[in-house]
Amino acid sequence: MEELEAGLDEIRAAPADGGVVQLIVRRPAVDAREVLREAALDVEVGLVGDTWSGRRSSRTADGSPHPEMQLTLMSTRVIALVAGHPDRWPLAGDQLFVDMDLGEANLPAGTRLSLGSAVVEMTAQPHTGCRKFIDRFGPDAMKFVSSPLGRALRLRGANARVVHPGIVRVGDVARKLRAGDALP
Repeated sequence: MEELEAGLDEIRAAPADGGVVQLIVRRPAVDAREVLREAALDVEVGLVGDTWSGRRSSRTADGSPHPEMQLTLMSTRVIALVAGHPDRWPLAGDQLFVDMDLGEANLPAGTRLSLGSAVVEMTAQPHTGCRKFIDRFGPDAMKFVSSPLGRALRLRGANARVVHPGIVRVGDVARKLRAGDALP
């Protein structure tokens, strides 16, 4: 836990805007991961080829996929701290890994980000860890990301939905859109 807490200053130093997409991961089946150089983001299915649209959710009345949990973004600074080597990053189960401050104060629900030619909107649905996260990264990692500070900083990641389809590539810059900004 001391090592994790010692990384907080580095996490807090992430860019508030203009963060770089460093990894894209598609989940084509349960526990399967495909690391991609680029991905299509679609308003209906999220990341094309990902299993989100076929997954049941305990957070919807009918068990259908939750529309505000279509995509998950995770800070590369957090995943580097909890997972170590980049080969282990896809195990987190998130789709987009970005070097950016994903905290609620920086990206409140409703904030839109351009990612390549796509636009996503941050949602209010909390992204919480699961048993698999504990198994892969340990109980201290779960305690760290689930603490009150961890939740405020969205250390486990952030949920988003696609509001404008497009292509996102590794190396693209994530930019906050302001009211009146033109779509990419």
